[in-house]
Amino acid sequence: MNRDEIVRTFLDFYRERGHRPVSDSSLIPPPGDPVLFTTSGMHPLTPHLEGRPHPLGRRLVNVQRCLRTTDLDEVGDRTHLTVFEMLGSWSLGDYDVAQSLRWGHQLLREGFGVEPDRLHATVFGGDGQLGPDRVSLETWAELGVPVELTRGEDNWWSNGPTGPCGPDSEIFVWTGDGPPRGTPGTDDRWMEVWNHVQMRYHRHDDGRLEPLRQPNVDTGMGLERLEMVLGGTRSVFEGDGLRPWVRGVGGLWRLDEVPLRQVCDHLRSGVVVIGDGVRPSNTGRGYVLRRLVRRVLTTLWRDDPSRTLSDLPTEPIRHTLDGFGQQTGVGEVREVFGGEERRFRELLRRGRPLVRRRRSRGPLTGEDYRWLHDTHGLPRDLVDHLVGELG
Repeated sequence: MNRDEIVRTFLDFYRERGHRPVSDSSLIPPPGDPVLFTTSGMHPLTPHLEGRPHPLGRRLVNVQRCLRTTDLDEVGDRTHLTVFEMLGSWSLGDYDVAQSLRWGHQLLREGFGVEPDRLHATVFGGDGQLGPDRVSLETWAELGVPVELTRGEDNWWSNGPTGPCGPDSEIFVWTGDGPPRGTPGTDDRWMEVWNHVQMRYHRHDDGRLEPLRQPNVDTGMGLERLEMVLGGTRSVFEGDGLRPWVRGVGGLWRLDEVPLRQVCDHLRSGVVVIGDGVRPSNTGRGYVLRRLVRRVLTTLWRDDPSRTLSDLPTEPIRHTLDGFGQQTGVGEVREVFGGEERRFRELLRRGRPLVRRRRSRGPLTGEDYRWLHDTHGLPRDLVDHLVGELG
């Protein structure tokens, strides 16, 4: 299945079971939300998970664009992306997690044709406040899916240190060649695809858990990961959303596999962020965009300082804007990338002699880093890059 077929199959399955589709939201949360970007499908629905009635009812389904900076350093492997799409379903005080797991298993097996021996599940095993999730454990056993209990926070989901949270059950799919081996904890070819969360609690600043007004079920499945599973490919970078970037960037510059993936991910993510109205700055969302672009440039210039983002082909930029339904023009994206490239080149030009002088006295200290940042605007990761240039 390609991306559109996967989305259609997912939405139709839940529509047939009484779920109403919710429109995709921007990466930018509404005013007053302290989080910089939408990080999950449940994020825009937080007030309704806490008890506010939703105008479309108690069963919802959607596809939501998400951005997570927590995974930034893992980008470059087979499965992690900065911006990704999440397939989500919700029960707002309606059916329980057992029903959610049964439907999830049915969709994977019958709707998407995933072989039963390629499935494995993990379940919350309890901690100092709550006992193990026996309902999910028994449901997976009834369905014949291998399942294991985990300890601590491995099967606990929250969108931050406070707010809605609860135990979850994670579904893994075997992505290796040959028959499955080991477990998700012993072999990384088991890839997490779908998470079913019992959103039943609100965590307070002091760590105390208070039951929500209604028990909810919130599920999220990475679209790009599911596309990888169904396509039998080696990584998410071979799917519909990333393939034009790999083709365009790979045809322009010779990069090893991991740097190529990082550059493609960050450029695509930058396009989506720009398309949602963000522009580079030194704080907040603008700094995230700036960091993405500068990480790309740092990687490209490590081998060849003459490389420039002005050489980027139009096709992947247009493909991404169209795929996310954004009205920003390709020319505007190029202007943003070009302006940030010029600023970064100038910053490097000014920064090299400063770092060289400080480094000549010995290893940089915390005071050196503070002076370079506060006086000259050189962030620590850039200083470390310049130190690396000096050997």
